[in-house]
Amino acid sequence: MTRRIKALIYAAIVCLVIVAIFLGFLSGFDNVISWILIIALVLVSVLYKKNKNSHQIQWKDEYSVGVQILDDDHKKLVQLLNQFTTAYDYAMSESFERQALEDLVDYTKTHFSREEKIMEENDYPDIVAHKEQHKKMIAQVETFVDLYNIKGHDALDEVSTFLSKWLINHINGTDKQYTKHLNDRGVA
Repeated sequence: MTRRIKALIYAAIVCLVIVAIFLGFLSGFDNVISWILIIALVLVSVLYKKNKNSHQIQWKDEYSVGVQILDDDHKKLVQLLNQFTTAYDYAMSESFERQALEDLVDYTKTHFSREEKIMEENDYPDIVAHKEQHKKMIAQVETFVDLYNIKGHDALDEVSTFLSKWLINHINGTDKQYTKHLNDRGVA
């Protein structure tokens, strides 16, 4: 069941509870059931709001690689990934899903080029392995794009899960390995 359908079910339940509260108050404001339903409605709303963004990645300072321009790129990638995940979770239109995916893929390529250029300019010793990871990731994403072109919306769950895990693992793992080298070279 998509998040969009869950949201519609939630909205329908909320409407029914509001009607029940209203009908209960017709018999007087001392109706205990109406007050219990109000408390339940508030609790359900708070829980729904808290759970609603659980698929979204929140940028944390611990993700910083110590190079501002690359951190800004990473923040932008997180934003685009969240936009893509929202498009998937709420089964937006095909054009919105496609645009979100294309924006994410295009900016990922831009970021990789910028990151690799900075590493090259600063003689990063592990640049070949780092570039290879980027190359494999782009190949995997292009495979997902092809799968999306064939299967449509149903392919996006796999894409969203892969990208969410890959991005944070790559930043916290491989990308942080260049921090000391670049910072020692005055890149911050």
